[in-house]
Amino acid sequence: MKIIGLDVGEKRIGVAKVDSDTRIAVPVGFVLADGSEWQEIAKIARLNNTNFFVLGLPRSNEGNETKQTLYVRRFAKTLAEKIPGAKVRFQDESLTSIEAEMRLIKRKKKFEKGEIDAEAASIILQDFVEHFTPPEVKSKEPTTSMKKEVDKAKMKSKKLKKALMIGSPLAIIVILLGITGVLKWRDYVRWQREQEYAEMEAAMLPDVFSFTIKPGETIYEVKEALIGLGYPKSEVEEAFLYDYSAIEGLEFLAQRPKGATLEGYLYGETYEFFRGTSAQEVLTMFLQGMGKAITENQLENRYAAQGLTLFEGVTLASIVQKEAPSPEQPTVAQVFLTRLESGMLLGSDVTVSYALDTLDPDRDSHQDNQAALAVDSCYNTRLYGGLPCGPISNPGLSALLAVTEPSDTAYLYFLTGDDGVMYYSYTESEHLANAALHCAELCQISL
Repeated sequence: MKIIGLDVGEKRIGVAKVDSDTRIAVPVGFVLADGSEWQEIAKIARLNNTNFFVLGLPRSNEGNETKQTLYVRRFAKTLAEKIPGAKVRFQDESLTSIEAEMRLIKRKKKFEKGEIDAEAASIILQDFVEHFTPPEVKSKEPTTSMKKEVDKAKMKSKKLKKALMIGSPLAIIVILLGITGVLKWRDYVRWQREQEYAEMEAAMLPDVFSFTIKPGETIYEVKEALIGLGYPKSEVEEAFLYDYSAIEGLEFLAQRPKGATLEGYLYGETYEFFRGTSAQEVLTMFLQGMGKAITENQLENRYAAQGLTLFEGVTLASIVQKEAPSPEQPTVAQVFLTRLESGMLLGSDVTVSYALDTLDPDRDSHQDNQAALAVDSCYNTRLYGGLPCGPISNPGLSALLAVTEPSDTAYLYFLTGDDGVMYYSYTESEHLANAALHCAELCQISL
């Protein structure tokens, strides 16, 4: 018996197939969800001589139905209408796309998104078929041990009937033995069922963990977090040195200057992974998140409109991320862009702090702010003109976009007051006045 598995998405539908005899699901490909999918799916069903479909039914981590669950249920209803006689079954699924992508990464360097969908469909179908009994199979043959227990119970049942006919004290003994045998057999069957259910439950609950990179975190903080999860330090360091630019969708990494780190390109987000996922695979997911943000928001072209390359735009966004909360980021971006255009020093203290973190993290040689501001580093925008030599954090989407759409103002200075309010000014004298009025404490904090 052939079964077709479908991983239903709003853009593409992954397709897989399995034979109930071999029970090995294989990816077939994908069809576009553009209105022609019903005809294509019907064609695939005819070629495989089947009308049996299994659809992955996505759920949240808590097991609740989501908006996507409803979408799949509607899809199933339409499928049954479009293909008369179609038998549709659901297989609960979660994180199959992540598992599918990880499998493909291990097998090949380049693959299309449609291949991920097809692989996901095969995972869904494999999960279904492993617990599926074909309709023609009425029941499973009992095991040898179960047969013995049943035979014993039957024998004791016969003795019970005979004893009842005899009507002697022996009957009582036989009755007790019979009851004991039946109870023993019932307990055995119950135990076996509980074991089977436990195994099925374990197979249905994937062992996953979530990992978050917050906007503004540095690669040093990300490394520590991965090590804290149990990854060996050597594996983490090796993952950060890997050349990801050869992976499809991550070609933008090749635009970075030679020797540049991954700083700035680990997209701030939370993703979930299966236990056993390598540190390299974890980083790949966050880099792909950055690639998606770059593509969907046309960052390369929009940075070019500001006179910046992609690398320069990400670098400036990383400074904006550290300097200001989301609502203030467009104005802070305007200040820095205006300073760059006029040839002024950026003068950002957060770049000085990053320089110190790379050269003197314990501040052994830079124990006061005067020494800190003079640290000789290409990241020190208090000392050197232009942008620093690279990003100083991993910016979130709001900071990335702020550089593409700076506010329509002409400020040259800003500071954050002790009250948490951002104060802007046009001249240095105004800036110093703002510092005296609003920044008695924050402006004295050690870098």
